[in-house]
Amino acid sequence: MIRLVIFDVDGVLTDGSIFLRDDGHEYKVFNAQDGHGIKMLQESGVAVAIITGGKSPVVKLRMEQLGIKYVYVGCHDKLPPYLDLKAGLGLTNSQIAYVGDDVIDLPVMQVAGLAIAVPNANHLVKKHAHWQTQHSGGQGAVREICEFIMDAQGTLEGQLAQYLN
Repeated sequence: MIRLVIFDVDGVLTDGSIFLRDDGHEYKVFNAQDGHGIKMLQESGVAVAIITGGKSPVVKLRMEQLGIKYVYVGCHDKLPPYLDLKAGLGLTNSQIAYVGDDVIDLPVMQVAGLAIAVPNANHLVKKHAHWQTQHSGGQGAVREICEFIMDAQGTLEGQLAQYLN
């Protein structure tokens, strides 16, 4: 059973585009349906974490909005925060899913119990993934992953029932 899902940001929660103003301010576009998927996944009892190589303040702001308390930014070596999360939450590799799109994600993808790639991922990342989403990063891939996990664990119907009469 998956107890923790870790997402990369650029290329997974976003389409990988980075918009920069002349003054250096950075903008990212996040998908609202992905965000709601994350909230439902957390409500179903699965913890969510972010490990990203970037340092954009907007990432921290968006994760606060989503109620994600495990946020690691500026991590070019993603294995130490993965191991920190694993130990801190008392989990095994088989209880952790990791979603990535570029080679920086490979060390974690090789140890996580469920390694997931998005279609816009690097070819090597796709090769080492256990599963690949149909939707691209920033285009609904995260929602697809959240619903996939909830469905597999029998919690999706319960999460969706609150929106049906």
